[in-house]
Amino acid sequence: MESKYYKVGGHTYKLVFLDDRNTDKLLMSSKPFEVNPTEENLMFTMQVNDNWAPQEKGQEIGHFDCGGNMHDVYKLNDGSYQILVSNPAGHKCCLMETNATFDFANVKLNGSDSMRTFGLNNALMMVYAFAGSLRNTVLIHASVVRKDGFGYLCLGVSGTGKSTHTGLWLKHIEGTDLMNDDNPVVRVEENGTVRVYGSPWSGKTPCYRNTDAPVGAFLQLKQAPYNKIRQMTVVETFASLLPSCSVMKWDERNYTGVCDTVKAIMEHSKTFLLECLPDEAACQLSYSTIRAV
Repeated sequence: MESKYYKVGGHTYKLVFLDDRNTDKLLMSSKPFEVNPTEENLMFTMQVNDNWAPQEKGQEIGHFDCGGNMHDVYKLNDGSYQILVSNPAGHKCCLMETNATFDFANVKLNGSDSMRTFGLNNALMMVYAFAGSLRNTVLIHASVVRKDGFGYLCLGVSGTGKSTHTGLWLKHIEGTDLMNDDNPVVRVEENGTVRVYGSPWSGKTPCYRNTDAPVGAFLQLKQAPYNKIRQMTVVETFASLLPSCSVMKWDERNYTGVCDTVKAIMEHSKTFLLECLPDEAACQLSYSTIRAV
């Protein structure tokens, strides 16, 4: 048995490997977030054990989109969930069962090391997102850069050009660094401050940085044959932020928690709509506008 502890977004969680097949080598992207052992204020505990098997199969209630991969979701009578994780090739690589409060999970992995890495990382990402919804914390689909000590998050559906736009910031705006390219953590602190954190989940870009910054602004991207920017209304902002968050809509407590967190984020940050081309002028426009507000 081997136990590992990680701290992401200010929250600590524990992984316990109970068989000889699986180790923390499956989680190399989590290495920058490893911390000393502690049992205080754990966000959740996850046990990884290929010898574990669920006592019963729940009722299928839907599919969870995790980075474009659709995972089957089942619910048991006691409110716990079973999630069957499939990799991009459609192979089943992980079965996870989490309790109703998302503070404990069992995981059984399957396949090659790459399949196991994919399955375990997706299981962790989902449990973190669901548990975070009860702690003023959301996992958000965005590419985030830091400039002058503030984090700026680019939002948009896959293919919109989030990574392209932050890449333009990195190239043309001196002193900019990339914090995360796919799934940063956004947390509303007790004092109301909204902070963005790097995470072990960064999509196709290996940017696993244990770093954080106050949120400077959110930037909703929309492809256009011109460059134009404006601040979004309250309704537009909510409609932009909520779909960008990892949320289990059929779980009332999880969904309500995410909605409440989004509302709190809106109270302490600004969101802009950028209709743009993939060029330097677009990033200069977004930076100069956001900085001026």
